[in-house]
Amino acid sequence: MISSIFGKTKPVNFVILLSFIFFLYPVANVFVLGRDMEDLNIFKEIVVLTVLLFSVFLMDFIVKRNKLTKNNSYVILFFTLFLMTFPNALGDSKAILCSFFLLLAVRRILSIKSLKDIKLKIFDASLWILVASLFYDWAILFLALVFSAILIYEPKNLRNWLVLLSSSICFILILFGFLSVFDLVDWSWEHYRFRADFKTLFAAQLSSSLKLGIFLILNIFLIVWAFVKLGKAGIGRIIMIRLVVLILTFGLLLNLLVVAKGGNSLIIVFFPSAILAANYVQSIKKEKFREILLMICILLPISILLGSLFIS
Repeated sequence: MISSIFGKTKPVNFVILLSFIFFLYPVANVFVLGRDMEDLNIFKEIVVLTVLLFSVFLMDFIVKRNKLTKNNSYVILFFTLFLMTFPNALGDSKAILCSFFLLLAVRRILSIKSLKDIKLKIFDASLWILVASLFYDWAILFLALVFSAILIYEPKNLRNWLVLLSSSICFILILFGFLSVFDLVDWSWEHYRFRADFKTLFAAQLSSSLKLGIFLILNIFLIVWAFVKLGKAGIGRIIMIRLVVLILTFGLLLNLLVVAKGGNSLIIVFFPSAILAANYVQSIKKEKFREILLMICILLPISILLGSLFIS
């Protein structure tokens, strides 16, 4: 039943999932996080929700364009389920916006495989990552993903490495030009400090987060499974999966550093994690087992979400 719906790409899948996210966003902010409606900037929340909904389309485009899964909607399904499991992630607008620009960067990085317009793609990807760093300074870690892509596809071309430098200079000039106009140059020095309070992290976050621990174990399992089972695929697919694993790794590291500063950027991890989860589900040959697993994957987040609503 479930696999017959999400096991194929249908417009109705977007209607179902986007409608649910549209409903989940205000519910998470008001009832789970306990934010007062009077304190919310409605225009800002509409913009953030629009970006979140558009991100779902962008994820689906990236997956289909690069053939990261078979022809199904499992990635956007798992992304929605992760949002249900961690509704607190919807309360951090900076993380949602940061995730969106990182998705734009990932789109360009994965497209380097075609070996066409490599320099332009490197420039775009680097620039989008730097824009994402405006929301969380540690997002700049994803520049290492651009380095990795260059090493994989065309490391001997010196111009590829110089493009990284040129995009950084371009970003700095535009940023300081904009801040100078509004007399906000000091903001850049305050924002790009790259500091983290690890005492706060270990004392208040990891010690009490059972869900986060289970999510981390799940991702470790998916990474190991991907290298063991998908390692027999063609060289092109292996490279793509390795890049997805790198995206997941950088996302987990970014979340660790952001949580230590009082933020919540876990939503950045949902996309690569959903890709690996989708590959695992579609690899199950027994239809009954796949249906049971999908049913559990759907009922469990719903139960967690309802529990969060009643507890709050």
